[in-house]
Amino acid sequence: MGCLIDQEIIKKTIDFHGHSCPGLAIGIRVSELAMEKIDIAEATAPVCVVETDMCAIDAVQFLTGCTYGKGNLIHRDYGKSGFTFFDRNSNFGFRALFRKDFSRGENRDTSIERIMDADLSELFTVKDISTAPVRPARIMESIECQSCGELVMESRIRRFDGKYFCIPCFMVREQKI
Repeated sequence: MGCLIDQEIIKKTIDFHGHSCPGLAIGIRVSELAMEKIDIAEATAPVCVVETDMCAIDAVQFLTGCTYGKGNLIHRDYGKSGFTFFDRNSNFGFRALFRKDFSRGENRDTSIERIMDADLSELFTVKDISTAPVRPARIMESIECQSCGELVMESRIRRFDGKYFCIPCFMVREQKI
């Protein structure tokens, strides 16, 4: 069946990422799956949890609107090609895992073509979920590091000997002990 995303949008996704590659193709296709299953680009409270830091993430950001800056793209460094999409308003989502053996042993162009032409059910193992994979982002107070003077989100501040430190300053103090 192949990818149903408009070719012009795919070209813009490639431009955003900087080149075409199998990882980006995976991201395009998993984003298509999110558009199909939960209309992710139109969701008012979407979230995406990615389990990898590969090229696919650029396509996910570009095509779904889930971004690190908005706090609705969460990276869990598991080293897996797993992607969880969830709409907090509908309490519905899914986890998609790229099938490991789909494009092994092929050259780059052949792999991209196979990924883009495949049916989504061939590419991903999908499991529906009804519980948000992460809590909503919270706005926290900023506290001044008493060593470097920079502001730090309160959940990241470290307290040592009655003073507050950012993580890098805390680590320097910890090494001196």
